[in-house]
Amino acid sequence: MCSPEEEALLQLEEVFSATLDRINSLVLQPLLKAAAEPSDPWGRECLRLLRQLHRSSRRLWEVTRESLHSLQERLRHPDSFGLEALLLLHSADHILQIHTEYIESYTSCVVVNVFQKAAKRRSEHWRGQRKVLRQFLSGMGSEGSVGTLLVQALRQPLAHHVQQYVLRLLSLGDTIGEHHPSRELVVHAAKLFGDLQSFMRQELDQAMATQTLWHTLSSRLGDVLCTPTRRLLQDSQDIPVTVTPLRAERVLLFDDSLVLLQGHSVQTFDLKLVWVEPGQDGCIFHLLTPEEKFFFCFKDPQGRVVWQWKVTQAVCQVLRGKKDFPLLGAGLKPSEPPSRRCGAYTFLAEGHFCQATYEGEWYWGRPHGKGTLKWPDGRNHVGEFCQGLEHGFGIRLVPQASEDKFDCYKCHWREGSMCGYGICEYGTGEVYKGYFQEGLRHGFGVLESTAQAPQSCRYTGHWEKGQRSGYGIAEDSDRGERYIGMWQADQRHGPGIIVTQAGVCCQGTFQADKMVGPGILLSEDDSLYEGTFTRDLTLLGKGKVTFPNGFILEGSFGGGTGRGLHTQGVLDTAALPPDPGSTRKRQLGLGAFPKESRWQGVCGPFRDFVRAGCPGDLQEALLGFHVQNSKELRKSQEYLCCERTHPEDHKDGMEDVLEELLQHREPEALQQCLRKALNNSLHPLGKLLRTLMLTFQATYAGIGTNKHLQGLAQEEVKQHAQEIWAAYRGLLQVALQRKDQALEEDEDAETRDLQVHGLVLPLVLPSFYSELFTLYLLLHEREDSLYSQGIINLSLFPDTKLLEFLDVQKHLWPLKDLTLTTNQRHSLVRDKCFLSATECLQKMITTVNPREKLEVLERTYGEIEATVSRVLGQEYKLPMDDLLPLLIYVVSRARIQHLGAEIHLIRDMMDPMHTGGLYDFLLTALESCYEHIQKEDMRVDRLPRRWNFREPW
Repeated sequence: MCSPEEEALLQLEEVFSATLDRINSLVLQPLLKAAAEPSDPWGRECLRLLRQLHRSSRRLWEVTRESLHSLQERLRHPDSFGLEALLLLHSADHILQIHTEYIESYTSCVVVNVFQKAAKRRSEHWRGQRKVLRQFLSGMGSEGSVGTLLVQALRQPLAHHVQQYVLRLLSLGDTIGEHHPSRELVVHAAKLFGDLQSFMRQELDQAMATQTLWHTLSSRLGDVLCTPTRRLLQDSQDIPVTVTPLRAERVLLFDDSLVLLQGHSVQTFDLKLVWVEPGQDGCIFHLLTPEEKFFFCFKDPQGRVVWQWKVTQAVCQVLRGKKDFPLLGAGLKPSEPPSRRCGAYTFLAEGHFCQATYEGEWYWGRPHGKGTLKWPDGRNHVGEFCQGLEHGFGIRLVPQASEDKFDCYKCHWREGSMCGYGICEYGTGEVYKGYFQEGLRHGFGVLESTAQAPQSCRYTGHWEKGQRSGYGIAEDSDRGERYIGMWQADQRHGPGIIVTQAGVCCQGTFQADKMVGPGILLSEDDSLYEGTFTRDLTLLGKGKVTFPNGFILEGSFGGGTGRGLHTQGVLDTAALPPDPGSTRKRQLGLGAFPKESRWQGVCGPFRDFVRAGCPGDLQEALLGFHVQNSKELRKSQEYLCCERTHPEDHKDGMEDVLEELLQHREPEALQQCLRKALNNSLHPLGKLLRTLMLTFQATYAGIGTNKHLQGLAQEEVKQHAQEIWAAYRGLLQVALQRKDQALEEDEDAETRDLQVHGLVLPLVLPSFYSELFTLYLLLHEREDSLYSQGIINLSLFPDTKLLEFLDVQKHLWPLKDLTLTTNQRHSLVRDKCFLSATECLQKMITTVNPREKLEVLERTYGEIEATVSRVLGQEYKLPMDDLLPLLIYVVSRARIQHLGAEIHLIRDMMDPMHTGGLYDFLLTALESCYEHIQKEDMRVDRLPRRWNFREPW
């Protein structure tokens, strides 16, 4: 059985549905017709609002019909259609939403007098419709204006209907009992529509107050402030307020903004970007906006409480994007708006962001978090902000004035300026990868032109306040030369070296980009000039030339008006040809550039990172320098441009790195740990190594490949190994400190050198080997040429003839290894004797580690002794008289190219602890073999000559 209350609800829905249908045909349709085809902007706005109201009315009618249908089904089939199936109960929230949409559309029309304006356009029609309009009203006389009748006709039926909803639902709830399964639905629906009554009264009150406000303001102010959706929440004419230090005659609080009026001037503050400082009492409270901080002062605390509460709740509402329901703050605990929020604002005051529009995250009136800045001149910045300034990673585009090109900065920022590592692509076609400070290039960095740039250039080195200063390498492809040396104020200044693509190099002192005083010039044929010369390396002034044959020319040099070089001096032809070894001693740069200070811009940031305790936000500044080609550069940029991770993520990664160092401190484990770290481009030690590789390649590869730089490169590699070891020690100290363990004692120089040469240098040498070995090849090219000719001569001998020529005792010959047919003779067999030793020695060129090369040499020696012992049938230790000719035989058969470069590199880079030991002895023996093979004794026409291997070697 259905209750009388349900039947009453059915009648209520029938009446309201019919009323809505009549309102649509008798009121809304004529209003739309009257507002059709407007010619002014406000007319078009009125038409839009009426259409919106019409749509809301239709939706309200449709949901009412659906509710009516569900009630009819309930009355017809009470047993199968339960109370909970009523649309009014199970979809009460949906019905409420449609009612609120109608109310908001209606009040928007009220605010801007849409009904009065539309009625004036068909005044005759509406005067005749007074009786019709009064049919929708109750308790209202006919003396009201047509506009007033229209306002009431579109509101009163809905208000009466909602009131009846509440009464009928409360009555229904009383009849069904507390334990009825649908009771909660009925109570919930009754509460919702009770709240809707309060909401309707509040909305209408605010709309009427706002409508009244527009009448009190001048038309100019009304045009600026009036919008249909804006509602007045508080007026200083009701509760006076004084604003300091700003001036305001009147203060208006709307639901979207705070407005200060002073004469004809208007200051509007978006409530999304208004902060009310909490915890204030007395008669004052503070407000913060992006560019202003001001105070609201009152005569009494009660006024402050009202204004502060309304401003606070209005800010909360606008941030939530919807109004409080059922009433502004009613039934809710006073809420505080979040300190962090998002919004857009255009800065007007003079300053860092003048005329820029910022859109992003804010904190207490300042950009804070991620955001975007855009200036009218085309500049824009996307990145991280802190306390109102760019801070963290950011990307900035700066348009060039003359062309449709941009400078793109992908950098780290600190307090509004570029500071830290960044990649910058300029519209000129240049790319800078390096450090910044206060917006200028400062520290280590690489500036190079792209293939599309009009001029080719590359500088790798140090910068100071935007200019090249300190140690740096500049490559000029157009001139085919490279400068290695000191800079000041963007000019070459101090000791420097110039290396040309033609093989000429010089060293001297520069001042203001020009060489001053005497210098040294070395030509490709090893001629040495000491004196003064010009920028294009033309001899000019007093000087001395030492030719490769030993002749010395000393006098004055100059370029004549014609061709060639003019000189006046003395030629000394009595001097003997210089020792070839003396040309190797002509190494440039040694002593001119202390190895400890060359690349402080690379190692300095790493030391700062370690001293700071390896924080995650500084770890990013160690990236990017090692990229070489455009593809890798793009990958580096993609990393810089990607979503920034939180410092905690970096912290976790750094914790793993430090923990691994703590767990691998024993010698063998440490070696594996360091090898893994150096091979990892994301490990701090791997990043440091790759940056040092970049500097090494910039100095010694390409144009800069010159044999007179070998000494400079050699000591630089050793210095890099020391820096890597110091970096490891620094990380280990941080790891111990985080675990509250005792810090390791400082190493003495001897212990450090043993670790650097024995552990680190073999690990880092492969990274520099290609460029370093090339310098050794060039330096020992002449010796290796003589050695190669000797190898060719010795290769003409069969095995037995060569052994005989080298004066190897016949009882040591491994003839058992020679498999011959009856038609062969010993003299025809080649490359069969001491084959295992030969194959072992050939493995020397497969490794870059000096220790591994020495181990190969040791195994070769063991293979020679093993072969001799097998021949003799007993273990046999070779004396030096026997070892040297056998070793010469093995070396000649191994045919190792550039053996001189290999020997000298091993000698220079080997661990000092091996000096005087077995490895030193074997290397000395190999050097002696190398020297013997170079001698004239190896010429074919001298073959019968015998050697005396007992001579000192």
